[in-house]
Order: sequence, then structure tokens, then C-alpha cells
Amino acid sequence: MKFVVFVELLVVSVAAHFVTSNSLLSNEVSALMAFKKAIYEDPFSVLSNWNSQDGQDACNWTGIYCSMDRYHVITLNLSSISLKGFIAPELSYLTSLRELVLHNNTFMGTIPGKIGTINSLKLLDLSMNFLSGPISHELGYLSNVEKIYLQYNGLTGNIPPELGYLRNLVELRLDRNKLQGPLPGNSFPVNFTSNKHGMYTPNPNMTGFCQSPQLKKADFSYNFFAGNIPTCLKYLPRSNFQGNCFKDKDARLQRTTEQCGGTPPAKVHQAPKPEKKHFEYETAHHKSSKPTWLLALEITTGVIVGLLLLFAIFAAIKRFRAKPSVIIPWKKAGSMKDHTTISIDTELLKDVARINRQELEVACEDFSNIIGTSPDSIVYKGTMKDGGPEIAVISLCISEEFWTSYLELYFQREVADLARLNHENTGKLLGYCRESNPFSRMLVFEYASNGTLYEHLHYGEGCQLSWIRRMRIALGIARGVKYLHTELQPPFTISELNSNAVYLTEDFSPKLVDFERWKTILSKKNSDSICNGNAFCGLPDLIERRHMDIQGNTFAFGVLLLEIVSGRPTYCKDRGSLLDWAREYLDLPEVISYLVDPELTYFRYDDLRVICEVVSLCIQPDPTKRPSMESVCSSLENGIDISPAADLKESPLAWAELAIQS
Repeated sequence: MKFVVFVELLVVSVAAHFVTSNSLLSNEVSALMAFKKAIYEDPFSVLSNWNSQDGQDACNWTGIYCSMDRYHVITLNLSSISLKGFIAPELSYLTSLRELVLHNNTFMGTIPGKIGTINSLKLLDLSMNFLSGPISHELGYLSNVEKIYLQYNGLTGNIPPELGYLRNLVELRLDRNKLQGPLPGNSFPVNFTSNKHGMYTPNPNMTGFCQSPQLKKADFSYNFFAGNIPTCLKYLPRSNFQGNCFKDKDARLQRTTEQCGGTPPAKVHQAPKPEKKHFEYETAHHKSSKPTWLLALEITTGVIVGLLLLFAIFAAIKRFRAKPSVIIPWKKAGSMKDHTTISIDTELLKDVARINRQELEVACEDFSNIIGTSPDSIVYKGTMKDGGPEIAVISLCISEEFWTSYLELYFQREVADLARLNHENTGKLLGYCRESNPFSRMLVFEYASNGTLYEHLHYGEGCQLSWIRRMRIALGIARGVKYLHTELQPPFTISELNSNAVYLTEDFSPKLVDFERWKTILSKKNSDSICNGNAFCGLPDLIERRHMDIQGNTFAFGVLLLEIVSGRPTYCKDRGSLLDWAREYLDLPEVISYLVDPELTYFRYDDLRVICEVVSLCIQPDPTKRPSMESVCSSLENGIDISPAADLKESPLAWAELAIQS
């Protein structure tokens, strides 16, 4: 009997506990449903299983992760699924939420200030959306937050000083917004002391971000911030402040005075200093009073030095024409037997400009203006002096210790190969840098000011790429690849033909630039690149394979066309491969419209049909069945409409503008 009573009590206890837990979760379920209601477009039906009516456990909904006891939501992650809508303030009822990730969607409106009441929040990622308005001061109440990502939005106004109260903040990204005003924090020395990370240790006199003891990474670039950079933040890279309106002389700012809402200062004409005139007069008087014998001695010495200099120049020219062998160490650490003598053809680079490192260092703001990185290289942006062109400088990431004669020969061959390219849709090589102290191997390209095609398609700027503009970009890429394959001997192929290799000019004309071509060769620096005692046995085969990888480029071009039309990346963790997704639509004319980027409000079905036909041919599994780029280019030129009339069809307002002009 006692056992039965015990069991009954246990059942009642568990039931009561279940009811309590259910009631604890009910507020959070209501908050999630309010969030769903604020989303008016879900193209991939990701939230289709968010239904509180069918009794389904909310912890099983897409993007929801609950605590171990399933009482509370601890993570809401709905990144990169093309949701459109607003962020509901009811999310503040998720009181145990640790991570809120809505990265890379189309959320609009302001950031609800009530999110600042979620004290448990450690990660807030609302980056790459279309959020606007000011940053609420209530976000300064997120006492446990460690990372805040708000980059690539349209946020305006000043940074609330309350963000400086976040004692646990480690990383803050506010770049690529429209924020203005000063950065909160001391811009004058207040007895700062530096810790082992180069950061400043806060003291009671500090304000704003200078009070954040854990802040290691912060990016404020490409806004409209003014004033001075707080002294306590100067441990950050200068590139993290570029593209603003700072007065700080070390910030190397990029925005013009007009962009910052001011007018250029008038030039101040200063009168010559009397002391300088007096000095010049004394010097001239002193020179005129030299004795005759001293002048004669100076003239004789000058003539002798001039003759010696002339003799040295003739000797250098004679030695240069002799083309001697250059000894380059195969391994820097080793005996003389580790050295290989090779003949470097001095004629190979005679028509390519050699640019010294100091000039590039000035152009690229002490190499602080980084626009791209990879394990093998760093890409800088700069402007040549005296009104020269904007440049992109690719610097190879390899130390002199690992630089072998094999790599030196390959570098020179590659520079000569790139110098052959001369087409409106290929990047133009302006020169190269080769120096020993400090060790430098760099390539200098003409800069395309509009960034990469990848950035426009996937970083929230796809709206700039209308259908007609995408078609022009696709055709420009096709013409560029056709030139590389058919008009150069030997043919030239892009090592990784994708949207990151396509740079756009101001008028969105595509330029093919291969910054990844060094990946293969640099990966061999510690491998079996020496065979049978010949340090360069692999070089001809490597270059020949690259020149013959035409079919690989054709396949990559087909995938790139899909990326341009759909606006989807080639691979996404949540949605898998773009190619796998597209195959079910390519051969069915009645559903190919599903391939089109949902951001586009207009497209031409005839253009899309031609694109799909070309893609189907380019991605043939058998390389021998893939068409030539000459054939592909012809199909696109004859099948898609990029005429001015197509612009008028795409934009109804264009007809009105045309009527007004006439």
C-alpha cells in the first residue's frame, strides 16, 4: 500500500513539474510566434514547422536550440536563409537566450532596444541585413555579451556611450554602416598603461570604449565617424578606422571633405621667414669669397669623380649584357652543396615595370589598407603618387628562408605570363616588386573600385545588380575567358574562376583577376618539388597543366552563371551545393524561373532560357563534351538582350525620363 502511495506521489510530482516547465516555456513560445509573425517572406519555408497549435515541441523547430532541461531557448540561429521582415521586440522574453544570430537576411527597421534586457546574451549577430536607425542605448545593458556584429547594415546616428559599459565585450563590428559622430572614449592621454596584448588597462578616468577591459577586436571602418580616434583604441589596425571623417593624422582617412559634409580649407599663404633669407644671403656671400686655388681644387675633384662614375656605369652595362648565371640558394640554411646555379633570363621581364617597395608602401598607406587575405597572400589597395592610378597590390606570404630558386623562377615566369594579358575584361598588371631587404615579392594590378562580384551578390548589395546589369557582367566574363582561352598562345586559364576572381569597375564592368594562382606553387615549398637532383623538374608540367585546364574553366564558368542568376553562393552549410540544387530546374522550362534571385523584381525569360542552356552544356561531367568558350560567348551574345532598349523594358521610370529629355 505504501509503495502505491509513493508511486502516486511521484507521478503527481512529475506532472506538476511538467506543468511548471510548460508554463515557463509558454512565454518563450509566444515570443517565437511573435517573431515569426513579423517575418513576411520566407522563400525557403524554413519556419514552416514553427506551429504552436499542433502540440509540437518548440525545441524541435528549425533554428531553435534549447537548454538541457528543455525549459528555455538558449540559441536562435536563422542565418543566410533569405528571411524578410522585422525583428520583433518580443524576443526579449527569451530570458535565457545566449546566442541571437540573424546574419545575412533582409531584416529591416530598427534594432529593438528591448533586446538589451536579455542579460544572458553572449553573442548578438545581426550583420548583413538592412537594419536602419540608431543603435539603442539599451544594448549597453547586455552585461554578459562578448561579441556584437552589426556590420553591413544602414545604421545611423551616434554610438551610444553606454556600449562602453560592456565589461565582457571582446569583439565589436560596426563597419559598413552610416554611423557618425565621435567614438566614445578618451581622445587625450590619461595615464594609460598597456597590458601584454597591447591594449590599455582601464582606470577610473576613462570613458566610453576605454572602459572595456576585454575589447580585443573592433572594426569602425566605412562610416562617417568624426573627431579623434580614442588613444586607448590605437592598438587596433589602422584599416579598422579607414573610410571615415577622423581628424587624427595617423588614421589615413579615405573620405573626401565633401563626403564628410564640409568644404576644403582655403590655402594659407605664409610670408617667407626673414631668418631663411638671411641664411641664404650669408651662404651666397660665403661662396663668392672662396679663394681661386680652392675653386680649382673642387673642379678637378669633380671631374675625376665624374670620370670614375662614368667608367662604373659602362662596366655595369657590359656586365648586364653578358647575362651571367645567378646563384640563388635552394635552401637558405645549409652548406654550399645545397645551392643550385640557374640561369635567370634577364630579358624575361624587360617589358614589365619594376616598382620599388618604398613607393608601394607610400601608395598603400604603410601597407595598412588591406582589402583581402588568404594563407598565401595579402592584397592591399593604394594610390600611386602624383595623381597616379588606384592599385591593388598582392604580396606573397612567404619568408626568405623558404624562398627557393624554384619559386624565384616560377615568380618571374608568372609575372611575364600575367604581363601578356591585355583585354578590357581582364585585370591589368602594372608591374612587380622584387626586393631582398626587406624580402618582398609583389604584383601590382590596376584596381577595380567596385569590389568583387561576390561581395555584391552575397553581402547585402545584390539589389544593385539588376537583371540587365547581371547579364552584362556575365557576357563580360565570357568575353574575358574567351580571350584567355583562344587569343593567347599558350592559352591562359584562371586557377579558381569564381565570383571572388571577378572585380567590378565603377560602371560594373567585370575584370578577371587571378589572386589565387600562387596557392598551388607555394603549397609545394616543403614538398617533393625536387626530383632526381633537378630543382625545376616540376615547373614545366605545372605551367603546362594550368594552360591546358580549359575544360575546368568552362565548368567553373557554368557554375558562376548560376551564381549570378540565383544570387546564391556556390556552397552554403545550410543549403548545400548550388549545383545540386539547380540541377532539378535546369532541364524543366516550366520551373526555371525558380532559379532567379528573389531580390530581382524583373527578369527576361528568354535570357534565362539561354543561360540555362549554356550552363547545362558547361557542367557536363565528361570534359570532352563541354563547349569551347568561343561557342559559349557566341550563344550568350546572340541570345541575351543587353541593348539600351532592354534597360527601358526593365525600368518603367526610364520611359518617363526619356519622355522628359525629349
